[in-house]
Amino acid sequence: MPEYRFKSQDEAGKQQSGRMNAIDEADLQKKLRNNGQMLLSASPVTKKITLKPLKKSELANFCTELGTMTQAGVPLVRLLEILANNESITPYEKYLFIELRDKVVQGVALSSTMESLYPAFPPLLIYMFRASESSGNMDVTALNLADQYTRENQLEENTKSALVYPKILIALIIGVVLVIFGYVMPQFEELFAQMESLPVATRVLMWISNFVSGYWYLILIVGGLAIFFGRIILRIPSIKLVVDTLKTKGPIGKLNNTIYSARFARTLSSLYSAGIPVDRCVTIASQTIGNKYVESQFEKVLRDIQAGVSLSDAIDKVEGFIAKLPSVIRIGEETGMLDKMLTSIANDLDFKAAQAMTRLVKYIEPITIVVMAIIVGFVMIGVITPIYQSYSYIGAG
Repeated sequence: MPEYRFKSQDEAGKQQSGRMNAIDEADLQKKLRNNGQMLLSASPVTKKITLKPLKKSELANFCTELGTMTQAGVPLVRLLEILANNESITPYEKYLFIELRDKVVQGVALSSTMESLYPAFPPLLIYMFRASESSGNMDVTALNLADQYTRENQLEENTKSALVYPKILIALIIGVVLVIFGYVMPQFEELFAQMESLPVATRVLMWISNFVSGYWYLILIVGGLAIFFGRIILRIPSIKLVVDTLKTKGPIGKLNNTIYSARFARTLSSLYSAGIPVDRCVTIASQTIGNKYVESQFEKVLRDIQAGVSLSDAIDKVEGFIAKLPSVIRIGEETGMLDKMLTSIANDLDFKAAQAMTRLVKYIEPITIVVMAIIVGFVMIGVITPIYQSYSYIGAG
């Protein structure tokens, strides 16, 4: 419910100001009248909220509930009111749903209101709802979008879950190294100081140990600054373009290209089936890929399409997609079933991406274990070798 800043006057003529929640100014005036006050002036309190994109899971829930209640015949204003009063949503979602409701009450189209709240709602959602407002099938559109966002969320969650164990192993390696060089190795410093000569491995270990134990605060500061400035540097367009280019060509380039192709195909299928022109479909779908290098190539793709080149031939020139994608698009163009072919390949690519991620994790796990074994083995060699040599000297004496 909106909050108003008001000035009022009581029966004695005394003025006062304050804040009160009310549906509108008429409701505010009624509440003040019940308290024996007369409204002099009122203005809504505008809260500064930074708009940020909704999560895929939040978009999926929104589209599911909107589609289900629309099918049940619930009016749009009442529907948005129900969504805003849902106790399970975040305050940010509540703010967005109230904004949608207030604008719809004023006669503004739902898609136009979503567009004014960008980037909270993605372009795909905006244009799909805009098309459904004209065709009158918002319930079907919303449920289709719910299915799409659910699939994308599942892929992201599966990726995060698959990387949990490797992250734990990497954190364990870092922890073991810090304990060894910060605590264990200094215990041998007095013993090693009595020896005339030390093996190279031992000298390296002692140097690292002295550095870690003596400058640990410097390591933390440098590490924190590296993470902080690294994130800032990665936001620079030219740097991000280079990084995204490497993502399509590195060891995991095939996996990334599969994910990019699936996102593009699924979004293009949804837009094309809604009756949106092909060039507009391609423009919107290119914004959902998630890789600046691949997205930067779509300016030429659009020029080719507008010049009369087929979509499959234009897409065939894009680096960062799998080779199968333009072939499937070509079949869809020839058979007139482009939307169905795109949906089919998107489902197939999502499945392959999940399999590839599983294989990648299986490779990462033994690699991290081997790295840990090498570190521990190097430490053991550096510690045991001089002790063994000292025992040899004592035995020989």
